[in-house]
Amino acid sequence: QVQLVESGGGLVQAGGSLRLSCTASGSISSINAMNWYRQAPGKQRELVAIITRGGFTNYAESVNDRFTVSRDNAKNTMDLQMNNLNHYDSAVYYCKVDIMVNLLTGVRPYWGQGTQVTVSS
Repeated sequence: QVQLVESGGGLVQAGGSLRLSCTASGSISSINAMNWYRQAPGKQRELVAIITRGGFTNYAESVNDRFTVSRDNAKNTMDLQMNNLNHYDSAVYYCKVDIMVNLLTGVRPYWGQGTQVTVSS
């Protein structure tokens, strides 16, 4: 079994910062790409940031220069540092991690339960 646990969400004023964390645990052979998504009410889930095992990163244009994604391969964790938050960043944030449990299962995507980020004006 694989579990993803997110933490760090909450209420913050516009212009403030939050740091989200995602930890993968369980029967894990290897982890490939790790991603952050978000979904605001009435909107589709969107990709916010991605980080490969080798550390390559890419961001949605709306968060570029404000958000920074990082990971610790030894601890199977991924963080998202969010600075200069605004109203449009309010959403449920999800981590999605591509995990290989064993060679028979191959690489599969796993999702966290989501953590709420609310930015007040």
